[in-house]
Amino acid sequence: MQARVTHLRSAAIAVQDYEKQVSFYEDTWGLKKTESEPGVSYFAAEGSPEQYIVRVRKSDTNRIDFLAFGLPDAEAVDEVAANLAESGVKFASEPGTLATPGGGYGFRFFDPDGRVVELSADVETRGFRVLDPREDIPQKLSHVVIYSENPAAVVDFYQQKLGFKLSGWLGDYFGFLRCTPDFHSLAIVKGEPRLHHVSFELRGYDEYMRGVGRLLKQGLPMTYGIGKHTPADSTFAYFIDPNGNTMEYVAPQEMIIDDASYSPPVWGRETPGDVWNTAFSKNMPEDPTIGRETEPDKGLWVAPPV
Repeated sequence: MQARVTHLRSAAIAVQDYEKQVSFYEDTWGLKKTESEPGVSYFAAEGSPEQYIVRVRKSDTNRIDFLAFGLPDAEAVDEVAANLAESGVKFASEPGTLATPGGGYGFRFFDPDGRVVELSADVETRGFRVLDPREDIPQKLSHVVIYSENPAAVVDFYQQKLGFKLSGWLGDYFGFLRCTPDFHSLAIVKGEPRLHHVSFELRGYDEYMRGVGRLLKQGLPMTYGIGKHTPADSTFAYFIDPNGNTMEYVAPQEMIIDDASYSPPVWGRETPGDVWNTAFSKNMPEDPTIGRETEPDKGLWVAPPV
């Protein structure tokens, strides 16, 4: 059986206003800066064993540096690398020891749109804790959504080459993929390749509401929320970070436990973006493009320097 990814590890982004982004994650968003070097900072979630769930790098342009996923072991890393090489996939780095926090063994490659993906195993875990009731900070990285001109082809690539499972489609323009029981760890939506949003899970509904309230009290712009989507049965509250990227707070999403009996649904375009009908106001458009602040990714087919 072909090796498959086990979970989403992290999202690495490059930004122009580095200092504001670092302050945003550490002082506003509720993450913990664990390590840093000149122009690069790593942020962990208190409730996650991952060494870091977000990496921020100072750059002349905003871009996705890479999306990182876990594999079971070093043998699986080599197996997937060999399979991708046979398929003609372009590599950004060859399998080897990683120099990022926690070390491990892995490599980077370009997906069909030219985004960099990192796969790794044997990364040392960090000490973490179960968040307390009412604690209003993220407990883990939930999912990442990216734009693609050809969502169907990219969805197929992640299924066939990395072992993701299809959780459903919204029309033919929004595909949801999972690599854990969570409804989605990655989603692909039709549009010019760039970041759509990065999502962070809080412990529960009360913690989610408290976290959103804390961000609003601090004056952080919310573009869409508070509401609940049909896909993933998930809450949402979308905010804009200092560099124009969309970041999201969510409560735990739907989980798919029985893969054998699950049939991925296809929702029509008439599916409401918010089933609660609580997310709209005179200051929020009825059909917002969540990633509208995000500029086109200038890092496609270019490996990040670190």
